[in-house]
Amino acid sequence: MKLFQSIFGSETHHSYPESLIEMAIERTVDGTDSRLRLLPGYRKRLRAPVIAAIDHVIALVDAIQAPLPASARQHGTEPRLSTVFSSAGDMLEILARDPALSRFLAGPEGTGAEQVTALLMTEHVERNILGLDLVGDQVRRDVPQVTVNFTAHRLLDPTTSESESRRLWKRRAFDHLLTLALSRIAETKVERAELTRQRDLLRRKLKALERGGWSFEPAEDGAQDPAALAAELDAITAQLESLGANQDVLQAHLGIVSERLADAPAQLWAEPIAFVLDPMNIQRAPDDPSARRIELQELRNVQGRRVVALPLTIVPADLPEREDLVSAASRYLQ
Repeated sequence: MKLFQSIFGSETHHSYPESLIEMAIERTVDGTDSRLRLLPGYRKRLRAPVIAAIDHVIALVDAIQAPLPASARQHGTEPRLSTVFSSAGDMLEILARDPALSRFLAGPEGTGAEQVTALLMTEHVERNILGLDLVGDQVRRDVPQVTVNFTAHRLLDPTTSESESRRLWKRRAFDHLLTLALSRIAETKVERAELTRQRDLLRRKLKALERGGWSFEPAEDGAQDPAALAAELDAITAQLESLGANQDVLQAHLGIVSERLADAPAQLWAEPIAFVLDPMNIQRAPDDPSARRIELQELRNVQGRRVVALPLTIVPADLPEREDLVSAASRYLQ
């Protein structure tokens, strides 16, 4: 694993050691369909796509902004933090409760750590509400507004080193590409099974019609036309062939993996996302005196998944103790 991780180190474009490319290829096979090893030449087929995928995830992660200090003081001055977290106290409590960070701080590498770097993932939700607003010189009720809320906060790959965290993010991005390829393989299995079922059903229907003497007779009202059935059967057979016949399934799977990795920029990418919000996270016009422009980065994939990614540096000593969290929860429930 550490050997593979070093692919995402300081090597430049196309200068990866051969041993590491081999490890990446084998990881690709293990992460998709291990039976691909039965195919002669699978390494050669995967080599260029794997290198292309590595190049992409390195560029993708290197473009992620520098980590923000996640401190109470910074929350009051950094608009991105105050947008993603409703308050400084809420931010510190969310971080203190995060399972990945808790496991890291309890482990040998995190014990006694003075500072931790991690990637915050969160999702934004826009809601239409009716609220108070100043219209002209008057305060009015039930004014249509749009609020932006951030939910499902979670931390990924906490470490004591930003460079190590970025290496883990690159590995995670590479593995995500493998997950997308595996998802497509699973889809083709379902498609193939359904098409096979339809083909077999049509074959039975066609044989029954032929046995009944329908082959050279015009179809009666309500009866199925053998020619139409044959055309439908041909269409389904062609679809099955495009997915790969049973004996060609592994070749089809290898093709899917190769195509997805070679096309990595279209599978997983980052886009800037901007909001114009007031301090209450209500959308405002750009010229509104209370408005501030918040720019974040959003990771997106070919399946339509979208998540805001914000790297943070966290000082464990600033986080509330677990006893404080329990006490706060108890007061909330009372």
